[in-house]
Order: sequence, then structure tokens, then C-alpha cells
Amino acid sequence: MAHAVLKSLIAAGWLAASLPAMTAENILDLPIGDASRAGREIPVTLDGVVDTRAGELITPAEFAKRLANTRVLFVGEEHTTPEFHDVELAAIKALHDAGREVLIGLEMYPYNQQAPLDQWIDGKLTEKGFVDLSGWYVYWSHHWGYYRDIFSYAREQGLRMYGVNLPRAAVDLVRAKGFEALDPETRAHLPPKIDLTNAEHRRLFRAYFSDEDALHSQMSDAQLESLYRAQVAWDASMGWNAAQALEKHGGKNAIIVILIGAGHVAYNLGGVRQLVANYPGEVRSLIPVAVRAAGGAPVGPVRASYADFIWGVPGRDGPGLPVLGVSLAGRIGKEPSKVIQVDKDGSAAQAGVKVGDVIVRLDATPIGSTTDLQRATGEYAWGDGAALEIRRDGKPVKLDLVFRRPTPK
Repeated sequence: MAHAVLKSLIAAGWLAASLPAMTAENILDLPIGDASRAGREIPVTLDGVVDTRAGELITPAEFAKRLANTRVLFVGEEHTTPEFHDVELAAIKALHDAGREVLIGLEMYPYNQQAPLDQWIDGKLTEKGFVDLSGWYVYWSHHWGYYRDIFSYAREQGLRMYGVNLPRAAVDLVRAKGFEALDPETRAHLPPKIDLTNAEHRRLFRAYFSDEDALHSQMSDAQLESLYRAQVAWDASMGWNAAQALEKHGGKNAIIVILIGAGHVAYNLGGVRQLVANYPGEVRSLIPVAVRAAGGAPVGPVRASYADFIWGVPGRDGPGLPVLGVSLAGRIGKEPSKVIQVDKDGSAAQAGVKVGDVIVRLDATPIGSTTDLQRATGEYAWGDGAALEIRRDGKPVKLDLVFRRPTPK
């Protein structure tokens, strides 16, 4: 089963980049990264931007000014937190308002899925047409609504967007056999030098998991190592492909802003480190940080080496947009819509869904895969009700589902 779980993690792109911290270590306050800042801590200010190198609270306009010589900006996000996406949009606007030519790099699309992005920016697709044609719910597992404002602003202002990720099959090959197994064309979408030896990055990677996590606890050291290779493949490819898009399509004043999971950015040990070793342009990082944790406890201080800029946002309990709260088997086994994990506080659990159930239909929509479920869930708002049809022990069961936020603890 452990091998099957690992394949499921890779297929879903579910690595440390998007997982919440589930360990005794405080991800925000590790003594790692840039040595000149690793010994300092800084406070988090709600709706404030802190330049961690200078230790100064600055305005968004000043933030853009301090990036005057920067060519690549990594912005680390929590995928299901709307306020993180608000910061991404605010950073893009600040740079655009400052007169910079802004390009946008996207973790959610591989580099070979460029045509629909060009058609979107050129106004040739409706919103629904873009979501369907681009394979949003094929390549990404999160609600389109989180990103709608960013994509709309990019189209309104004519800001080009680029897929920078590796195709999933290439990441899976790296996981299984290593980078040397890639064909030359695919290898060209990775930097010449890739480092797998950094002890601080390995510490950070493992810190995103805990021994209490059911998925992590089933992995051997060899499986964790293969998962780490996949993480590095994403780190290295996304920064490199973004920089190549910038050099090919951007002018002298251009900057590319990469929207990417915070785990790829934290402490400049992932994507930033892999790119800096291979690219001469200035590279910087920005990560939003919630001022309170789930349940209301204040967050902070934060290690100054966590990112070059930290932008304080409100805290949030649970995802910002509706999710069912289950993980499906995907390509594992004969039942691709079989439930392998249930969020104990999620809508599915409240409706009575259990591990081992097979999801058959959500209202009138047949569910045959994770992609089907993600696309269908994107049509609902918090508080909406739906009829959920499942199969349990071979027998059909109908459940009344309501998309409810988890109750704050």
C-alpha cells in the first residue's frame, strides 16, 4: 500500500510545497537559509510588507522599487488561502504600476501547455472555455476561483503568462529513476546543475511531514528519497523555465513573477537556490504569512531568512472555497473514485462518507476521477447542498451533503 500511496502523492502533485506544517518544528522559525538572517527573527504585520534583509516595514510601492534590479520573483502561496492570492495580485499590480514589464510564471501548468494561456491573454477564450481547454482541473487540484482575479487582471493588462512546471510523467520518471533517465528534450527544461545534497533543504522538506500523518508514516526512507527527488525536480524546473521565458519574451525592464507553493520558496532553499546557481540575474522571494494560526493563536515571530519579503495576511480556519474533504485513489486500483482518506472536519465526513466508499455522482455529475470531482466541486459555494451518491460494500447509498466550513477550534 505504501508504494500506491506514494504514486498517489506524485500524481496529485502533493508534496511539501502545498502541505501545511504538521510537525513539532515551526516551519516559519527554523535557523536555516541565509546565514546573515538565520539568527534573526522579525514580527509579522497585518497588511504590511517587511524587507527581511533590512528589517524594515515598507509600502507596496517601496516593495516594487526595491525590486528594480530583480529579474525573477518567487511568490510562495498556500493554494487554498484566498488572502495569499490577494498578495500575489497586489505584488503584480505594484510592479506593473511601477512601470515594469511583468510576466507571470505558473506552477499549475507544464511548459508544454502554453497555447491556451496565449489564447486567454489574447481574449480568444471565455472563462469557461479557458478552464476546460487548458485542462485546469487536469493539471491542478484547486478551485479556479482562487486564481480568477489574477488571470482576469493579466488579461486586462496584457501580461503574458507561462506554464513553467514539468509534465507529470517527467516528474514521475525522476522520482522512479533519477534525472539521468530523462530524454534530452525534457532535460533541457531543467538547469544544467541540480543540487540534491543541501542538508538544510532536506531538513525543511522533512519538516513539512509528521510521524502522525497516515500517508507519511507508510513511506520508507527510499520512498521519501524518491519523493525528495520529485520535489527538487519541481524546484529546479519551475525557476529555470520561468527564467528562460523571461529571457526569450521579456525586455530589459521585465520581471517574471512565479506563483508557486510556499514550500518551493521557503528560506530560498528550493526554487531560488536551484535557479541562482544557474542564472546570472537577480532573484528574490516573497511569502505571505498569516498573523494568526487556525484557532486564533498569534503567529510569530518569523525567522528573517524565511523569505526576502514577508507580507502579513489575516489567518483562516480551513480552505477559502468549497472542497469535499476526501482523497481519491486516482490511478490506483480498479476504482479511481474510491475514497482513501477523509478529512475528519470536512463536508464529506459530516455527510457520512467513509474510507473505502466509492463516489459515484455529485448531483447530476458522474464522478470517475479526482479531476471530475474537482471540476464538479468548483460549481458550488459554501452552504450549498448537494445529493452525493456513493457505493459502499457494493451497494448504492445516497447521502445529503452540505458544503460547510470546518468549525473553528
